[in-house]
Amino acid sequence: MNLLATTSTVVVSSYALLSAVYKSVQAFHASPTRVSSVSSDGGGPESMPSVDVIVPCFNEDPRTLSACLESIASQDYVGQLRVYVVDDGSGNREDVAPVHHAYAYDSRFNFILLRKNVGKRKAQIAAIRRSSGDLVLNVDSDTILATDVVRKLALRMQDNEIGAAMGQLTASNRSATWLTRLIDMEYWLACNEERAAQARFGAVMCCCGPCAMYRRSALDLLLDQYEAQFFRGKPSDFGEDRHLTILMLKAGFRTEYVPDAYAATVVPDRVGPYLRQQLRWARSTFRDTLLALRLLPRLDRYLTLDVIGQNVGPLLLALSVVTGIAQLALTATVPWWTVLIVASMTMVRCGVAALRARQLRFFAFALHTPINIFLLLTVKAYALCTLSNSDWLSRKSAKAESQPDPIRPSGSAVPIRSSCRPTSSDTTALAAASDAD
Repeated sequence: MNLLATTSTVVVSSYALLSAVYKSVQAFHASPTRVSSVSSDGGGPESMPSVDVIVPCFNEDPRTLSACLESIASQDYVGQLRVYVVDDGSGNREDVAPVHHAYAYDSRFNFILLRKNVGKRKAQIAAIRRSSGDLVLNVDSDTILATDVVRKLALRMQDNEIGAAMGQLTASNRSATWLTRLIDMEYWLACNEERAAQARFGAVMCCCGPCAMYRRSALDLLLDQYEAQFFRGKPSDFGEDRHLTILMLKAGFRTEYVPDAYAATVVPDRVGPYLRQQLRWARSTFRDTLLALRLLPRLDRYLTLDVIGQNVGPLLLALSVVTGIAQLALTATVPWWTVLIVASMTMVRCGVAALRARQLRFFAFALHTPINIFLLLTVKAYALCTLSNSDWLSRKSAKAESQPDPIRPSGSAVPIRSSCRPTSSDTTALAAASDAD
């Protein structure tokens, strides 16, 4: 066996060993019996904390925004609930005006209209500083909440040691394309493997932006740090969910995952937008992993394995691919061992996911492996080489911060009731996720 073939075998074997250990330990800790349940009895309104729901939006489709607000208005939460919709200088403000008007006479809803686009993070902060609830729920404007999400997250947050909690994400447009189906499965795995295992130790590393609840007292301590994140001297305008979660852990709070609090969000239905999203997420992950490394000594040893598995694993896989291609190109021999290892691990992972989710569709997740090898690994490598780039990629760049307009009184708009409601695909996605568990 020549040196190149030997190197290829060693690298892919190392990848297989690391992945086997990491995924086995992860599956053990992610077992549903190890995820603490939430009591369904929260008591009366006086015993439940007040919740402020913050919805930043920028050039959102009116139907999508209407469906989001309708799902919030339909929450079965008995405590005090207030909603702050922050229009971040949208260019389609006239188009979404009827949606705002639809909730004009609902005393729970308040609208903040920013004169210029300042970015999602500053839009959130504008509402956080004008609200006063015990808990803050950040919701993306393209997300539909199940009717019990606020209640279930608030019940989990009754433990004062918990600074943040997230629900389970699904793709509301799952049936749109083959890509959205893959992303929906990817979300299930990220929530019910990665987050569920991390929650076993109260250290979910990223409470995802579409549906994450935070403790007000913790936010008050961290808001200035959250607002003024810099990387290599430049403002960091994305990855706000991961950064805020890491700040919570750094301050000594626990972060949790509530698997039966379902939220359906719109995911990219084309490869181009998907790769731009993945590039933005990869940069955010690399940046905040550097911050998270300082936390590892005081966290459970599993979290160290988790960081190694998520960062070293892809590196070994990339090296396996590079050496395999080099072997094929230079020696005209197929790297069968590499192909066999990657294919075997793919089918094992898909089989375990299908068994845990009780859905045969997860065998189709094998299609994600070539996407990962030939596209996502390249995106991650590019992200690592361009960490200082803070372009949002899917929206206009945030301009210099401007002062927001005062909160509009709830009754100041013409009461036009919107005809837009959550679509059947939205409710189907939530129902399917609930049935799967």
